[in-house]
Amino acid sequence: MSPDPMKPWSSVARRSSVARWARPVALEVPAVGVPVVFVLLAAPGPFPWSVTAALVGCALLPLRHLWAPLGIIGSFWAIAGGLGWASEIVALFVVGRRSGTLRRSLPWFVLSVVAAVVPVLVTQQLSWQSVVLTVVFAVLSAGSPLAVGLLLALRDRLTASLRELEEAREATVLARESAARAEERARIGREIHDAVGHHATLIAVGAAALSASTAEPETRDAADRLRVHAKRALAEMRTALGLSGAEPAEEAGTAQLVGLVERSAAGGMAIRLAPAGEPRPLTVALDRAVYRIVQESLTNAARHSPGATVEVALDWREPAGLRVEVRNGPVRQDAARRGTFGIGGAGLAGLAERVRSVGGELDSGPVPDGGFAVCARLPVGRTVRAPGPDQEPCAGTGPIPIAPT
Repeated sequence: MSPDPMKPWSSVARRSSVARWARPVALEVPAVGVPVVFVLLAAPGPFPWSVTAALVGCALLPLRHLWAPLGIIGSFWAIAGGLGWASEIVALFVVGRRSGTLRRSLPWFVLSVVAAVVPVLVTQQLSWQSVVLTVVFAVLSAGSPLAVGLLLALRDRLTASLRELEEAREATVLARESAARAEERARIGREIHDAVGHHATLIAVGAAALSASTAEPETRDAADRLRVHAKRALAEMRTALGLSGAEPAEEAGTAQLVGLVERSAAGGMAIRLAPAGEPRPLTVALDRAVYRIVQESLTNAARHSPGATVEVALDWREPAGLRVEVRNGPVRQDAARRGTFGIGGAGLAGLAERVRSVGGELDSGPVPDGGFAVCARLPVGRTVRAPGPDQEPCAGTGPIPIAPT
């Protein structure tokens, strides 16, 4: 017969249930048992019913969990019998701890003192000194546990207040740090805008002047494109820096890839866009990342491989997500001799960081035909996993966290 698969789970449930009840029971046993021991030690008491009343008061102590004063009410008869102070001390402590304020605890303190003093004064002929001692004893016996409970409640409130104060202090520190970072970012943004914006404006003005002064159509077209690129770069920079009054920059996403490729082709690049599969919805961050991957890769190809053919591939068919690859061929000798290579930078390093921020992977490196390829795998509704046997590996030598552009 096969073992019952639910048996281990039932055993765990039983152990959890026992552990849940063990601590309350362990606390309740001494809370009730200790007063019972004191009652039995003090027996028989001044009245025939004193022991019975005191034991009943001890038995009613668990009612304090329903409402704290119930423990005091259950001990009134026991206090009148002279043996109820053991249970009354426990009940008064709980009232002070749970009420937390003297105003709410004071009526029960007064009732306890009255219940203890009045039967003695009525049944016995005492001197005024004995009356004073009886009242003092009742006040101290009732006030001590109540004061301890109130002090513990006050300590809990102070601890909570200190915790809230510490949290507020941490929040203030974080807010100050955030404000300092925002101020520094604003300062850097203003510096970038003033410096880079100045040069971009000069480029746009120079291109416009060249377009107006030249009679060659090709030169005029090139100058117009240069002016458009300079104005677009300035607009994107102002929008990225969050400057007020900035014109909205062009949307950056997969829907704008055709326009990006067309502008690059108009600038003289031999480029082809090759999508494969059915496009799927992307988050804003992923959509922008795809655009920036292609944009940076085309910039690198134009800078380092002038005249080379470039292919932009978007493969939506992979189960791991979207595969974006930009591959350029070897540099043509005539273009290399013209010396159109750009200066190095950190474009691929920043691009790798952007891809990692959206949960993707970026590979880049040379390809066998002498060209260069940048390949990114981006998650579309799932986590990117390593290429399987049914997936075409990314070209290149592996992840490149720092690579010249």
